[in-house]
Amino acid sequence: MNAPERILPDIQAETDHRSLAIDRVGVKSLLHPITVASADGTPVSTVAHVDMYVGLPPEQKGTHMSRFVEILQGFDGHIDYPGMRRLMHAMVDRLEAETGWIEMRFPYFIRKVAPVSGVSSLLDYHVSLQAEITRCGFLGRKLSADGFRLSLKVQVPVTSLCPCSKEISDYGAHNQRSHVTITAELREAMSIEELVALAEGEASCEIYGLLKRPDEKYVTERAYDNPKFVEDMVRDIAGRLDRDARIQAYVVESENFESIHNHSAYALIQGRKD
Repeated sequence: MNAPERILPDIQAETDHRSLAIDRVGVKSLLHPITVASADGTPVSTVAHVDMYVGLPPEQKGTHMSRFVEILQGFDGHIDYPGMRRLMHAMVDRLEAETGWIEMRFPYFIRKVAPVSGVSSLLDYHVSLQAEITRCGFLGRKLSADGFRLSLKVQVPVTSLCPCSKEISDYGAHNQRSHVTITAELREAMSIEELVALAEGEASCEIYGLLKRPDEKYVTERAYDNPKFVEDMVRDIAGRLDRDARIQAYVVESENFESIHNHSAYALIQGRKD
C-alpha cells in the first residue's frame, strides 16, 4: 500500500506581519521567443527579454514566481495590442493581484530599399513593449475601462546635420549619427514600422543597412539640405505625435553623438492628451 502523498507547505501564501506592500515583484530578463505583427500583418519572429511583475499586498509573504513562467509558456507568443491585454489579464488573475506590469525588449528588423540603387537590406531597431494593468483605480493616470495601458518604445538610428555648422562654414557641415527614442502610450494598435518611419521622417536623413555610391551621394546631400538641431528633431516629432489620435501620451528623446565633440547633445520632450 502506497504511503499518502505529503502536502508540501506553501510558504509564499503565509501571512506577513511587517505591514509593507511591495510595489513590484516577479521575474526579470526571462528570455522567450515571440512573434510581432508587422505593418502588413505578417508575423515576424524574434526573441524578447521579458520582465513580469505584480503588486504584493502587505499581508502576503511572497508571490509565486513559477506562475509567471507558466503564464508566459502557456501564451501563444503572438504579441499585438489585444494579445498583450490578454496576457496581462491572465497574469493578474493567476497571481490574484490587483496590479501588474510586463515589459518585453527585443530586436526588430525592417527591410529597407536604398534611395537610388534600390538595393535591399535589413536594419535593426531596439523595441520594447511596456504594459500595465490595475484593478484598483487609476494610479494617477488615465487608463482604459479594464485598467489596461500599453506603450510602444522604439530607438531609431538616424543622421543629423548641424544648422549652425552649415550656416557659418564656407563649405561642408558636421553631421553625426543620432538615436531618436519614442515612447508612445497607445489608445489603439500602432505598428512598429509606423513609429520608426515617423522618427526617420523628421531627421536630417534616415540611414540604411547597405548603400551603393549613388545612394551615399543622395543621403549626404539629403542631410545637407535638411539640417536639424537636436531640439528641432524632438519638436517636429512631438508635433506629429500630437496630431495622431491613436496616441494618448509620449516621450521623445534625441541623442546626437557629436562628431566634433567628445560628448553628446540631448533633448527630451513629453506630452499627454487628456
